[in-house]
Amino acid sequence: MTTRVTDVADQQRFEITDDEGTVLGVAEYERRPGVVVFTHTEVDPRQEGHGIGSTLVREALDAVRAAGERIEPRCPFVRAYVEEHPEYRDLVVDPVG
Repeated sequence: MTTRVTDVADQQRFEITDDEGTVLGVAEYERRPGVVVFTHTEVDPRQEGHGIGSTLVREALDAVRAAGERIEPRCPFVRAYVEEHPEYRDLVVDPVG
């Protein structure tokens, strides 16, 4: 299965979809100047355990980095992902841990 992560700015969320355009998960956020505040991440329960959430968060964080912004990981899943992947810690406004 091929997936695609898209920033759906008008809904303030990143979505991960499959080949058919089915939404498999979302990472919701709020924007402040220069900061993306991740508030909630959810993956379709049928897709859990297949790396969908990790792919979603990784690509969302890469998009934030490419835009020259930083993050505030209020969402526990995003916070845990950053803790497990130190290469993203420099994006955190208030460092995790």
